[in-house]
Order: sequence, then structure tokens, then C-alpha cells
Amino acid sequence: RAAIGQRDNGPVRSLAAGGSPRAEGKSERPPLRDPPRGGGHAARLCAAAGREGPPSFPACAAAPAPRDRAGAQPAPAGGLRAAAAGDGAGDGSATGSLCAVPVTLPAKERLLSGVTADLPRCPGRGQATSCWQEPLLPGVSAFARYSLYARTRLGYLFYQRQVKKARERYPHGHSVPQPYCFPGLKILPIPVLSNNYSYLVIDTGSSQAAVIDPSDPLAVQAAIEEEGVMLEAIFCTHKHWDHSGGNWELCQKHNCRVYGSALDAIPQLTHPLADREKVSVGCLTFEVLATPGHTVGHMVYVLDGGPFGSPPCLFSGDLLFLAGCGEPFEGSPETMLASLDLAMSLGEDTLLWPGHEYALECLTFASLLELDNSALEQKLQWAVQQRQEKRSTCPSTLGEEQTYNPFLRTHRPELQEALGLWQARGEDPDAFRARVLKEVRRRKDLYQAT
Repeated sequence: RAAIGQRDNGPVRSLAAGGSPRAEGKSERPPLRDPPRGGGHAARLCAAAGREGPPSFPACAAAPAPRDRAGAQPAPAGGLRAAAAGDGAGDGSATGSLCAVPVTLPAKERLLSGVTADLPRCPGRGQATSCWQEPLLPGVSAFARYSLYARTRLGYLFYQRQVKKARERYPHGHSVPQPYCFPGLKILPIPVLSNNYSYLVIDTGSSQAAVIDPSDPLAVQAAIEEEGVMLEAIFCTHKHWDHSGGNWELCQKHNCRVYGSALDAIPQLTHPLADREKVSVGCLTFEVLATPGHTVGHMVYVLDGGPFGSPPCLFSGDLLFLAGCGEPFEGSPETMLASLDLAMSLGEDTLLWPGHEYALECLTFASLLELDNSALEQKLQWAVQQRQEKRSTCPSTLGEEQTYNPFLRTHRPELQEALGLWQARGEDPDAFRARVLKEVRRRKDLYQAT
């Protein structure tokens, strides 16, 4: 292959360009050590402080066959809310709108009763990174806590504490991983921390691999050793420690390249990327899309599935979750809307591999907005079953997400009506959609905070 070529809209970087960062072949390496512990005053502060069914693909025995939804089970009469929560689950929602009534704790708890008691929960307001769920400092505002987490050493110390707690609570990961295989390609989700996913993407022909968002280096290294592959590259979607905290350890061990945005202060970054640029790792080709909003330099990576007979694969970080999206910490609703629209332009068959396991609570919230959405009810029913067995809910597809994800349905009249919003005369359509997105976000935050 050419070291640097031109494909479609952007340049292609290949690790073959300057050769592998290390000699060919595999070598025995000592076990990866635990991340260095933080200490002192900062550490003490830190210490104080569910449509007709999911996309159905085979496990690694064979390539995916076309999905068949004919055998999907219908939702129970009255929907999952009635099945899980009883007659009282829809209190105050007979009008089909949440316009003036925030979700109450009893309604939410009845809805989730018996399902999520032992499972990682979708975080509350200001917790889309999942590593600053607990206050760093009592009495400090959410914005200040975010700044401490994202921009200071204190955030890294807090991340280390969360890694330690997650290893103790979920020694085998928060979810049962399901690898997906296509001819020449294997994608292995790695459950890390309390609800994150890293992804090991393998060119099975050459045993070269890339990892997306290595949160916990020990978990990622264990997967690398089990698969017997050579780690050539790390792709970080953004700077937050729960997506980049393992960079240093893995770079020390593998001398691999680290890709990401120069705008986002990615730890150990060696190769800054530009929008629409392409990078090759073995036979794997990733296209980079700049998707600011969650952070100013957030990027997503799109794996070209063509050579392997698979759909495109979107590794979305904290831009897009199953039935949800990330908090726009460093961008406006207009910026976030543009980024979501860019992701949705990839095509309905694109597989969505999100950065977090938030499906159950995000679907539950969405079901309270759109009470008569049958695709949403059936997806929620499926997610309940998956999480009862601690099974992963990824991947989804972008086509499915458009049927139930409220953050992708800002153009839908039924959602706008449920929110009590109408487009003003002369109002720009995208400006109105941004206003809808902002309202969905506000309600999601209220829902999480109850």
C-alpha cells in the first residue's frame, strides 16, 4: 500500500508509511502495571468529594447475515411502562406531553423497579463523562467541577480513583462483551469503568489492531494479550480521562501512535488529525469527522466496512449513545445539532458503537417523551432483557436510532408537540431544531437529577 494516498475527500495515513513503531513480530512483555497513584491534598479532596429488535449479527463464527425482523416480539399491551410499572406509571402523562410536569422519582423508580438495582446507571446532570459523578468539592458548581475534571491534575486523580473502584466492583467488566466478526475484521467491545466501552478493532489478516478510547489500560492490555495482536494505534474521540486515561500506559508498553484532535489536549497525542482525514492500520481505514459540542475538539471515527463486507462502523465516543447523546459541555445547541446531523449523514445501515452503556435509562427517558412510539417501546423491552443478563446493548444502527432517539428526532412533529414547542413564523428550521434539542437536553438533565 502507498504510505500516503488520496481517497475520496481526504488523505490517508498508513502505519506502513514510516513502518511500524516497533519491529515486526510479537515479543513477551511484562504485565502492565497499575496506573501511578495520586496523593497529597488533591487526592484527599478527590476522596472526599430498549424498535422491533436490535440489529442481529452473529458472533465470531461467521459474517453477519441480513437482519430479519419478522420474528420480533410485539410489545405487551399498554407498552413496557404498563408491564413494568403498573397502572400508575403514566401518572400525569395522559395528554402525551411532559410540557409542564417534570419526571418524578417514584415514576422513574417504578418504571425501573426490579431491572437496574445491580446495574450501572446512566449518570445524572454533569456526568456524561461518568468520572465526575461524585462532587470533587462540596458546594462547588457543576461547571467548576467539570473544569476541575477536564482541565486539571485533580481530574486525573479522580479518574484513577474511579478506575480502582470499577475494578473492584466489576472485576470482569460491567457487561458481557459480544465480539463481532466479519471476514478479515473483528470488533471487540471492552467494558471498562462503570459504564464505558473501549473498542479493540483488529485486522485479523495481519493481527494489527487499533483501540478506540482506552479508559482502563489493564482491561485493554488483557484483551490485546488474549487476542494475540499488535497494538499499532490509539484513537481518542476526546480528552476526557474516561476516554483517554489509558494512553500513557499503553504507549509505554507498545510504542504505538496516538491520534486525536489537537484542540482537545489528548494525553500522549503524537498525530493530530484534521476533519475528513483518513488513517490506515493494516487493512483498516478510519475516516475522522470533527464533531464539536461535547468538547471543542471531539471527533468520531468511521471504519470503512467495504473491504470486509460489513456496514460502516461509527465509533461515536460521547457524541451519540443508544437513545441518547452527550452533554454539550463545550458547545452550543446549534453546534451539537450540526455534529449530530453530520453523523446521521453516514447512512442508516451504519453500526453505532457508543462510548457508554446508557441504553436502558436513555430509552426509559425517551419513552416518557413519546408515549405512543412502538419502535421505542420494543427497543426498551429488548434493552430490559439485555441488561437483566448484563449483556451489552451495542451496536445499534443509525437507522434504528432515528426511530427512537429524541436527540435525533428534533424534526419530528410528534416530539415537538410532546415538548410543547412550535416553529415561529419566519424562524429558521435549523434554529428551531436547535431549540427543540436544547429542550430535550434540559428535560434529560431534570430527569437525571430526580
